[in-house]
Amino acid sequence: MDPGLTAAAPPSELKHSGCIKVNRCKCLMRDGSGLIDLASVADEDGFIQRLKPLPSAVGNTDVLLSFSPCLPFSQPEDFSISDCTDVAACVNIRIHQDDRVINQYVNYGRHEGNRFSYNESKKTLTVSYSVFPDSEPQTVVHYQCSPNHSITHSQSFSADGPLQIWVESPCVCPNACELVDVGPGTIFLIILCLSGTAYFIIGSCALRPFRTSNGVQIAPEDSVWCMICYQLSERPDDCRRKRNYSLTDTL
Repeated sequence: MDPGLTAAAPPSELKHSGCIKVNRCKCLMRDGSGLIDLASVADEDGFIQRLKPLPSAVGNTDVLLSFSPCLPFSQPEDFSISDCTDVAACVNIRIHQDDRVINQYVNYGRHEGNRFSYNESKKTLTVSYSVFPDSEPQTVVHYQCSPNHSITHSQSFSADGPLQIWVESPCVCPNACELVDVGPGTIFLIILCLSGTAYFIIGSCALRPFRTSNGVQIAPEDSVWCMICYQLSERPDDCRRKRNYSLTDTL
């Protein structure tokens, strides 16, 4: 158990659930086996489903689902006002009528007030999302700890009951997929390694050892000096002559 995590839950939740809700996206196992972070189940944009077609009973209607377990989003994305603003799940209903498309956006649940329930025998975390904290859930997502990766939905889209989603993923298992936090120390080490690599590569290409009466010395290649001279002078050949003259004097 991570000692840095603290959570408070009502007695009823502690009694009936196998995990304690830490926030809208994390659940801490009561048996101390670890933490379930739903952010690790989503893709790099934070979505589990994005404009995913759902079965529709109406022939001229397309139903598209977008769902994010942790990231509030809005649709459409052109900053127009709709019912899907800062939501967890949104259903886009596209009605094809008279050579035009009518878009309707229906809010199918928010992150605020979502409810967690864990089934020990099935290793399944069920999260319910409602439009309002005290209203009936519109979307119910079942996250199952499994070595497989799959996402399935209820057979048909209906306004009579909540939308059911089943997600199988190894990341639903406690502490199975921890997100890597790139901190300042990691960034500093990356920059240091890149700088050291560039230093040795440039040094091996730009410096040339030569023997003199005083021993072995290292000087930049002629091409390096000429490249600099070319930026400062209109006659880059003068640089090569000066460089050869300098080396002759040294020898």
